[in-house]
Amino acid sequence: MKPIKQRLLDGEEVRVALAGALASPKLVEMFGMFGNFHAVWIDQEHCDISQQQIELLMLACRASGIEGFVRVPPLDYCTIMRPMEAGACGVMVAQIRDASQVRQIVAWAKYPPEGVRGSFRANAEARYGVTEVAEHMASANRDRWLAIQIETPESVACLNDIATIEGVDTLFVGPGDLAATLGVAGQPMHPKCTDALQRVAEAAQSAGKSWGVLPLSLEHADFCRSLGCQMFSLASDAESLRVGLAGAQEKYAAYFD
Repeated sequence: MKPIKQRLLDGEEVRVALAGALASPKLVEMFGMFGNFHAVWIDQEHCDISQQQIELLMLACRASGIEGFVRVPPLDYCTIMRPMEAGACGVMVAQIRDASQVRQIVAWAKYPPEGVRGSFRANAEARYGVTEVAEHMASANRDRWLAIQIETPESVACLNDIATIEGVDTLFVGPGDLAATLGVAGQPMHPKCTDALQRVAEAAQSAGKSWGVLPLSLEHADFCRSLGCQMFSLASDAESLRVGLAGAQEKYAAYFD
């Protein structure tokens, strides 16, 4: 399994799926078994998903041959660090406002000398203590992936500062919140939003970083791809169920009269 961090560094596109409201190990297994995704991301920002659940979901990812990462709110040290101890390939941090906030997040995510993360090896990331401590710290600092969400006017205003911070790997656009905070809720292709997307693309390219998006339509996805976007979140648990139910009703329309 090629890590998504390496895929992005190699200039490849990455397909991911969202598991939040209906997150379960079996759902992750299905995404991995026949969804043709490179990774599943677990939404801990909007959903009440515990550390114990994350550990089980990461077990399912490993068993299914895909990676998993966790979207977290920018709350504290433990919020950033614990998903990686559970075996997540990294974290995506939501609701970013400025570069100083990002520098703090990088420090929480990295071991010394790059950050302040504390050592604990009784977990999947450190192979439950099998990996020697110095090797574990070095590989975690090298291999863990950190994405910063761009979904506010404040983050758009300091894009270049955020993109150039060492330790930030990817910028990820949250188009729903971005449109809302720009005053054009529900209009991800509004000129205000497309201008912001172009600025994200330029900042990422200038800093040699990748960027991603949760596209809200095929048109939206195609536009982002034309700007060099590499990561696309193309399915979610709730939407997949909704579409599946709609398909069942269409297939058996005569039985739903």
